[in-house]
Amino acid sequence: MVMTADIGVIGGSGFYSLLDDAEEIEISTPYGSPSDTITVGRIGSRTVAFVPRHGRDHRFPPHRIPYQANLWALRSLGVRQVIAPSAVGSLRAEYGPGTLVIPDQLVDRTSGRAQTYYDEGGAVHVPFADPYCPVGRALAYSQARADEWNAVDGGTLVIIEGPRFSTRAESRWFSSNGWSIVGMTGHPEAVLARELALCYTSLSLVTDHDAGVDAGEGVTQEEVFAFFAANSERMRTLVGSVVAGLPLDRDCPCGDALNGIKLPFELP
Repeated sequence: MVMTADIGVIGGSGFYSLLDDAEEIEISTPYGSPSDTITVGRIGSRTVAFVPRHGRDHRFPPHRIPYQANLWALRSLGVRQVIAPSAVGSLRAEYGPGTLVIPDQLVDRTSGRAQTYYDEGGAVHVPFADPYCPVGRALAYSQARADEWNAVDGGTLVIIEGPRFSTRAESRWFSSNGWSIVGMTGHPEAVLARELALCYTSLSLVTDHDAGVDAGEGVTQEEVFAFFAANSERMRTLVGSVVAGLPLDRDCPCGDALNGIKLPFELP
């Protein structure tokens, strides 16, 4: 029996499991294997496929994550809406640890990552002016407020190559541009979702102030992992609430992203 799922969840650092009593599925894709075995189970009435972005043992650093395989595998299971929790650093003094940002924009500062499915067979230019699903964003923000998170509606996530953290000069430059938070995994994940006509919503949990905001020693991996792990159960609850509230039938522009474009191959 082929398993299918309505919604995909891609877990970030410290968020390695979501579903209890779930079935594990090994999937191969034209882009290799996903980060880990995909688990499929239920949250309420919705069927959910979960993949830990870095692998359950955190074996993939940000620049080595098989982003193409992860998104392709989710779509092949029937997923059309994706929720993506992640750990981020704050570029604003007022966004302290524990703030949940629901970004509406991103800036790509990565380099060398495969960021498209359409390398050959004809040009495919997808619209990406607004990287995130407006319906998913509105629901996530509303649910976060209802769950008493210190939630921020909108903001710009700048994605750096990693795996190192920013210098103070880089951090201050990002902040001076008006950008809100900084992470290492939001790109190419968001654009690959768009290339597959998937809805994509980021739940960005601030774990620390970035180096240019805080005058201390700067962020460490241990601090980031520990903070997110301490909030993982709360994040699980929020993800479950967002999943339960997502519409059965999409009414947003995401599903129309490929309309009028001749694709070089069929999508799963």
